[in-house]
Amino acid sequence: MSTTIENIQRQISENPILIYMKGTPQLPQCGFSAQTVQALMSCGERFAFVNVLDNPDIRAELPKYANWPTFPQLWVEGELVGGCDIVAEMYQNGELETLIKETAAKHKDDQPEG
Repeated sequence: MSTTIENIQRQISENPILIYMKGTPQLPQCGFSAQTVQALMSCGERFAFVNVLDNPDIRAELPKYANWPTFPQLWVEGELVGGCDIVAEMYQNGELETLIKETAAKHKDDQPEG
C-alpha cells in the first residue's frame, strides 16, 4: 500500500494541470476554491482535481509536502503555482491563461482528440 505522500507525488506527476480544492469544479465547497477553479476553467483547458474534503489524509499531508498551508493549491507540471490570491492575480494579468494553454499544448498527445 502506498503512502499518502506517494499518492500526492503520483497525482502531481501524472497530471500536468492539477488543483487540490475543497469540493469539485462543479460544486466547490469554499469561496477560495470556487474563485480559483473559475479562473482555471476560463482558460478553456482540461485539468485534474482532487477534492481534499473526500481525502482527509491528503488534506492533512499536502500542506506539509507543499510547504503551503491552505487550499486550494494549483500545481502545473509538478510545480506549486499557489493558492487563490496568486491564481487570481495571474488570471487578472493574463499569466494564468498563457501558462495553462502552453502546458496543455505540451501535453496534447497525452489526451484523446476531442
